[in-house]
Amino acid sequence: MTLKIAILGSTGSIGTNALRVIDALDSGYEVTALTAHRNVDLLAQQIEKYAPKVVAVADPDAARNLQARLGDHRVEILTGSEGLTAIAEEGEIDIVLTAVVGAAGLPSALAAARAGKRLAIANKEPLVTAGELLTRTAKAHGCTLLPVDSEHSAVFQALLAGNPDEVERIILTGSGGPFRKCTPQDLDHVTREEALAHPTWTMGPKITIDSATMMNKALEIIEAHWLFDLPVAQIEVLIHPESIIHSLVEFVDGSLVAQLGHPDMCLPIQYALTYPRRLKGVSKHLRLEELGQMTFESPNLETFRALPLAYEVARAGGTAPAVFNAANEVAVHAFLTGKIKFTGILELVEHCLDKHDIKTDVSLEGLLDADAWARDQAQRRVERTRADRAPVKG
Repeated sequence: MTLKIAILGSTGSIGTNALRVIDALDSGYEVTALTAHRNVDLLAQQIEKYAPKVVAVADPDAARNLQARLGDHRVEILTGSEGLTAIAEEGEIDIVLTAVVGAAGLPSALAAARAGKRLAIANKEPLVTAGELLTRTAKAHGCTLLPVDSEHSAVFQALLAGNPDEVERIILTGSGGPFRKCTPQDLDHVTREEALAHPTWTMGPKITIDSATMMNKALEIIEAHWLFDLPVAQIEVLIHPESIIHSLVEFVDGSLVAQLGHPDMCLPIQYALTYPRRLKGVSKHLRLEELGQMTFESPNLETFRALPLAYEVARAGGTAPAVFNAANEVAVHAFLTGKIKFTGILELVEHCLDKHDIKTDVSLEGLLDADAWARDQAQRRVERTRADRAPVKG
């Protein structure tokens, strides 16, 4: 049996690695659909190699550019978020891998869940912003949710060692970023270059800053809460600078079950595509004798205020996680463009949460409204902060 795969966000890091994984697998996997935001140069190359039946381009101008480039090439080209949704619910497709950044990927993720697909989730927004809605929809329609994020993939695999009622706690590991030894006062004068100097991973600027603030772990707490149906009190974060143990599960008998591997996204991508099978792939095998040692420490919750804030947000539920995520995106962009200080990132997120009237309505429309409200509120705050800091003329 050939499994037909749609990759939403095929020109990004996750998408290109997913195609590498598929290249290395047996002939039982077919790339049926691909989507991109506007990188039609790479998308055109992918169409030439994989011959998908349909593609979608979010940006209409880029879609027209792609059509002109392809000429009579037999591939259907869809546009906008409607195009992503149409692909996600296409009856012929078995697996939908979603790696679409931002709230733009929510409608297609929910469409895949309603269609009962296997939904492999690589980006944080579906489970952070719409975790309650997505998991409820998936359960109602027989959709299998599989995490591609390395930490949640590790937890998913470790959970197979026991039953849900035997779980004591989930332990999400994180490198700690460049400031794991810092005090809150040390962060007052952090520069952009310092925040982007990650000691372990080479990533895009947004996720690198999220690692520096440990907002990435904060968002993962919320993801794990919904994905594994556990109270947040049973989810903890442990700093592990070597990034070899990707996460652990502790069971009630005291057993700790962990998943180890090289820091390589291909392994969790492959497991989501081949589950429940394990096949030879492109990932390098780990040699324990070459590691030397592994270290662990608890995060400083005063330095990394995003972590305790995540527990509050997860407990509040409703539209709070959508605001948490959206405000952080605006804040990180403001820091990267020199509009706020590094410590201003969490200050801005807290400001938006304080101002937000949490709604328990978890419809897609309600969540998208909360996302838009948070972005507007955060941007207004950034502009006011810049005006207050501007030198007085005269």
